[in-house]
Amino acid sequence: MVVRFNPSCLTLSHNPHHTTYFSKQVTVRSSYGKHMKRGGLGRRPQIVSSVLGNSNTEGVSVFVVSDLHTDYAENLKWVECLSNVKHKNDVLLVAGDVAETCSMFVVTMSLLKERFEHVFYVPGNHDLWCRREGQNYVRSLCFDCEIQVDSLEKLNKLLDACERIGVETNPTVIDEIGIIPLFSWYHESFDKEKDITGFRIPSLEMACKDFYACKWPKGLSNGDMSLALYFDAMNDKQIDVIKEIQMACDHIITFSHFVPRQELCPEKRMLFYPKLPKIIGSDSLEDRIRSIHGAEGRKDASSCHVFGHTHFCWDAVVDGIRYVQAPLAYPRERKRRMNGGENWLPFCLYADNKFADRLNPCYWSDYYSANPRTPHNTKLAPWVARFYKQTETVDV
Repeated sequence: MVVRFNPSCLTLSHNPHHTTYFSKQVTVRSSYGKHMKRGGLGRRPQIVSSVLGNSNTEGVSVFVVSDLHTDYAENLKWVECLSNVKHKNDVLLVAGDVAETCSMFVVTMSLLKERFEHVFYVPGNHDLWCRREGQNYVRSLCFDCEIQVDSLEKLNKLLDACERIGVETNPTVIDEIGIIPLFSWYHESFDKEKDITGFRIPSLEMACKDFYACKWPKGLSNGDMSLALYFDAMNDKQIDVIKEIQMACDHIITFSHFVPRQELCPEKRMLFYPKLPKIIGSDSLEDRIRSIHGAEGRKDASSCHVFGHTHFCWDAVVDGIRYVQAPLAYPRERKRRMNGGENWLPFCLYADNKFADRLNPCYWSDYYSANPRTPHNTKLAPWVARFYKQTETVDV
């Protein structure tokens, strides 16, 4: 997750005592039908198998990680160092934001596939940026006219690359564990909490690089619900497979890049960019998760959803579902505080036929387990307020 203004304002800590970082169904009609045929919505569902190449009688382990950002040399080195560990028969869930360029994405996912028998992936926003692809993502339409390939076409290329490498992007059963990747995107109306007023806070367009680094075809925009609905609809092709998984599996793990519930992010007054909740999550995603796990989750704490994007380590149960975020995050974040990790990642979420104990440390989810959420309080925390000027009021 990147927002574009003073980098010192973007140091995203989990610690509430120190610095921190910051449905109604509608019909979408546009000119992006070709993308629905070529990629996402037109992709063949994965045939469910009760066991995929697993000979481990004690069952597989499921590891999770998000926000690898291997465009940073330190993060790529971390992935390369996984070569020292053999995870035969095990599963790795990669919850988006692997790399900004297609070439680095392929390098990273290939390295992970060498280490893990089964690797699953869902796309993040950084994966669909087009700004650094150069001539690799420019196609000639005629002798004197060229246009840049857009983010949906890049998505199709990434999914095709996953298929070649052997990375799964469809729901599958591994050793009686249901693994369900969920495509998603954020929308501004996801934010239901009271806004911070009285301060000069940059607009979403100024702060969020997605608004210019992603290129969308006509009819899709970060400024409305269209992208969230489009990506959520990509999951519809897998409904029959998901129903089979629901009937066959006691333990199901869903995962996405984006955030399904606003309470899985600190309150606005705690965030260095108080408008962050407007660009992190989707109501459709939470509805999709509940349709799979049930309105109150599944029995025996067997429901879990993994997400990414905000770079906050998180592990909390909300309305019967366990929500986990285990980000590698940016090198600068790891150096300044425990916002992401190296030594404990990827996090082993499931082993020995049961879910693991809580992820630790998780400063923010731990904070909210002991303190109520108070979104009506819009007074900026002191470590945030010092970065913003108050707007002038004029008496009339």
